[in-house]
Amino acid sequence: MGSLRVLLLGASMGAGHDAVSGELARRLRARGAATELCDVLTLLPPGTGPALRAFYRGTVRHAPALYAAIYALFLSPGDGHRPGSAPLAATARARLLSRVRAFRPDLLVPTFHLAAQITGRLRAEGVLSVPASVFVTDFAVHRGWLHPGNDLYVCLTAQGAEAARAATGRPAAVSGPVVAPEFHRVAGPHPHAPEQGPPPVLLSTGAWGVGTRTVRTARLLAAHGCRPVLLCGRDERLRRRAARVPGAVALGWTDDMAGLMGAARLLVDNAAGQTAVQALAAGVPVLAWRPLPGHGRDGARSMAAAGLSTYAHDPDDLLAGVRQLLRPGPVRTGQVERGRAAFVADAAELLTRPLG
Repeated sequence: MGSLRVLLLGASMGAGHDAVSGELARRLRARGAATELCDVLTLLPPGTGPALRAFYRGTVRHAPALYAAIYALFLSPGDGHRPGSAPLAATARARLLSRVRAFRPDLLVPTFHLAAQITGRLRAEGVLSVPASVFVTDFAVHRGWLHPGNDLYVCLTAQGAEAARAATGRPAAVSGPVVAPEFHRVAGPHPHAPEQGPPPVLLSTGAWGVGTRTVRTARLLAAHGCRPVLLCGRDERLRRRAARVPGAVALGWTDDMAGLMGAARLLVDNAAGQTAVQALAAGVPVLAWRPLPGHGRDGARSMAAAGLSTYAHDPDDLLAGVRQLLRPGPVRTGQVERGRAAFVADAAELLTRPLG
């Protein structure tokens, strides 16, 4: 693989897609490849990428019902003709082709659904000669990922791969999630892990600190014998509010997620995204609660359907799930074992298969 050149197409939408692109790049470089990372939002007309990011962030935070409606119209799985992202993808054509001419890659690897639409469209039109292998970061493979012009799909689960294969007619493989190696070898103690006392339970809100009634959830968990550790991302206002919850720990953005996973007994998650799969690697059970609308809710349901998490539908469900997953026994052990077994192959190796 010494002469291989790979252009990875991520997106600065939160931190998850960039984390996956970065880890894939690290693995590819370890195999002797040259890599370049590209934020697909920079390929759109000036101002469009930041506007798209701000709109998504704002609707998820302040108007979740609106985002759910947009997702249902444009992205959710299902039959029938509906609007897609083709017009937006078309606006990135010239800039992507320019990047391809400059870097001269042997392979493109989209890790964001809009990037997959762009590469699929250009491959189908015959103007992009470089193969495109898509790494799908979502448990629920929605329509935004799917275009028959792409050469290969690499998915988190067998169910996801089957959905991609059926929708596009293209080959699809299963690797499991992509996380940095330190999550597979987490070890305590961590400063936020008490030697005695209530078990630490992580509450994730992503890089942007987006969640529904997160502080209320922390109070509920604290009142029922847990030590909530709120991951507030870059939302300082949320961190200050969370810090006022008796018995809770409120953290801003941290680069020591592996250490926190090593200290935690459970993750309460709302997105089925990168934090959730990091927990799987670290052997931390995942409990889905109040997932984000649209892809977050579909992803949480798909993750639970695969046996990799527990989905709580109401506060009683939440508390029952917390008790069950904190308690040593077959439920906790089974979920942890299934989570660790989800990492079935090296995605970097699978993604290069179209090159023979």
